[in-house]
Amino acid sequence: MSLATLAPKSAFDTPGTLPAARLVAAGVVAAIALAALTATGSGRLVLLGVIGLAMGLALYHAAFGFSHGYRALLAEGRTAHVRAQILMLAAAVLLFLPALTMGEVFGRPVRGFVFPLGLGVVLGAFAFGLGMQIAGGCISGTLYSAGGGSLRMWITLASAVAGATLAAFAAPLWEGLPQWPAVSLPAVLGLGPALLLHAALFAGAYAGLLALERRRTGGVESIGGRGRWLSGPWPYAWAALALAVLNFATLVVAGRPWGVTQAFALWGSKAMEAAGLADPVFWAFWEEPTRVETLMRPLAADATTVMNLAVMAGALGAALLAGRFAPSLRIPAGAVLGSVLGGLMIGAGAIVATGCNISAFFSGIASGSLHGWLWIAAALPGAWLGVKIRPLFGLT
Repeated sequence: MSLATLAPKSAFDTPGTLPAARLVAAGVVAAIALAALTATGSGRLVLLGVIGLAMGLALYHAAFGFSHGYRALLAEGRTAHVRAQILMLAAAVLLFLPALTMGEVFGRPVRGFVFPLGLGVVLGAFAFGLGMQIAGGCISGTLYSAGGGSLRMWITLASAVAGATLAAFAAPLWEGLPQWPAVSLPAVLGLGPALLLHAALFAGAYAGLLALERRRTGGVESIGGRGRWLSGPWPYAWAALALAVLNFATLVVAGRPWGVTQAFALWGSKAMEAAGLADPVFWAFWEEPTRVETLMRPLAADATTVMNLAVMAGALGAALLAGRFAPSLRIPAGAVLGSVLGGLMIGAGAIVATGCNISAFFSGIASGSLHGWLWIAAALPGAWLGVKIRPLFGLT
């Protein structure tokens, strides 16, 4: 059962309907977050931080974690979350492709995430798919769950940072893997045919998932319905559409789509440098011009870092509004081991695959890049294997 099925009849709650303690706690989080954003001195970073806060709210209130959706599909034939992902992708493609074809929005230049196809994408995505099933979450799921109070996901987060940093250090071992040129479907087919192709793919996948769920479960779970904006829960469809719009807002403000994972490698690299354990500026991974610029800047000036932390803060605020912020230290040993191993895999896999479920899958497909489709084609078999081995870690 999804959180959406527990939603009350009213779709609009107001501050007056919530306990004062929840409002005060969430207000404090919002005030601290906005003060920190303002301290950056950058209007662009403030806007991206606000977008990140809204993303965290949407992710938390809908429990919009990709790994759970794939597990429900593969193990039980329940497809609601994956159908919501299709809705999210369809809305994003409609927003992104015309803007990327023009090359600007409101006079601001924009570019998509269109990256090469290659063995690295396949291997990294497979490892990511496997890892997210034993870690308990994907990258975005880790961020919002950790922000929402899950101490287990803090273990996953730390492990993902370690995995991403290790992959960055070991870049000479995988950067030479075979790869082929990037393919932008709008550039190859034209805007109109690319939109029609995506529409056909999404419609076919959605219809197939409906048929599968009816056959496996005898019914179909709705992704729509009513919910409560402030305290949640949200139906999946609300979050799907919100994330599509917020990713487009990121494109407009940042000039590129929503990305997450490179910040993990950045955090780990800076931590190793601060501890005197390494000098990452000499790593092959950071020698690429745009990457070395990121490495040399303060963390507070990194847009991806700002958005990641804002997502966590938004999820914290959402958990407080919902009255569900209740961290617990009672984490089974098997779950801890799964978080460590799975976290290492999603961190390293995302770096090798040039992205995670957000930057490669969501933003890649929204950008019309063929590598986004290759990513999910490789991640799903990994997720299937991950579902099979979850019991080894005491996970259901």
